Amino acid sequence: MRRLAAIAAPVVFVILLLAGWEVACRALAVPSYRLPTPSDIAVAAVQNLPLLASSAWNTLSTALLALVWASVFACALALVVAINPLIERAVQPVVTTLQVTPIVAIAPLVTIWAGLDHPERAILVLAVVVAFFPIFSGALTGLKSADPDLERLFDLYGASRLQRLLRLRLPSAVPFLLEGHKVAAGLALVGAVVAEFVAGSGGAQGLAWRILEAQHRLETAKMFGALVVLAAMGVALYAAMQAAEQAILRRWRGR
Repeated sequence: MRRLAAIAAPVVFVILLLAGWEVACRALAVPSYRLPTPSDIAVAAVQNLPLLASSAWNTLSTALLALVWASVFACALALVVAINPLIERAVQPVVTTLQVTPIVAIAPLVTIWAGLDHPERAILVLAVVVAFFPIFSGALTGLKSADPDLERLFDLYGASRLQRLLRLRLPSAVPFLLEGHKVAAGLALVGAVVAEFVAGSGGAQGLAWRILEAQHRLETAKMFGALVVLAAMGVALYAAMQAAEQAILRRWRGR
């Protein structure tokens, strides 16, 4: 009963919010171009569903590809840094500076470097930059979280740096790696959308471009429809990453 109530509570709350939104817009005669009703948004989303679905796939595929590249770069750098503390001191300021720099600030430069005729390249690079730091930070923290008693045991047996890394630190970093990837997945999606906004080109044809296109035509309901699709995609991606994390951790803890 409690589980059913826990599931029903947010659903009922959202329904009440949408109902209040609908009633308020109709009672106050709010123009649809300023704030459409939920029913208008639903109609616009259904009417433009094929176009929104195609754009959503373009955005999602870019975000997933960016996540893969960010994972490769971040994990490789974290492994190198974990072996040699001097390298960590050398690269940490650069990585931190890159993390605290707003992506919007460097997006115009990346767009120029990637070529104005190839906005998809700039979008991919910017999404990789956004997703890089959570994975790198999680991997580095995990590689340093090995049990001190096991560290001393490896010292006792004269283990090499590579053996210590592969057999002790890397297994200890699994939970941190999974958490970093879960956070980075959402950030990669955000980075792809923000980068497409800044690129300002229809070459990528993602959800951000649909929002810009609808904005120029004052099709506010279509804009909300694209936002709903984007939000649903983000929630689904996060849920998939969380499910994968739980499944891997169950097996990892069992071993």
